[in-house]
Amino acid sequence: MPFKSKTRSKPKDSSAFSEFIRNASSGEKKRVYARVIKKSIESQKKILDKASG
Repeated sequence: MPFKSKTRSKPKDSSAFSEFIRNASSGEKKRVYARVIKKSIESQKKILDKASG
């Protein structure tokens, strides 16, 4: 049986996130990632404080 070619679905419209990943400089990405990580840590601390208190 010959190889079946996989048909790809048509690409969807780009999201703001995918545009950012594709076009942002390394410095911009690092700043955004650092901000996201900081917010995540704050959120997790609040959850742990509620659970222990």
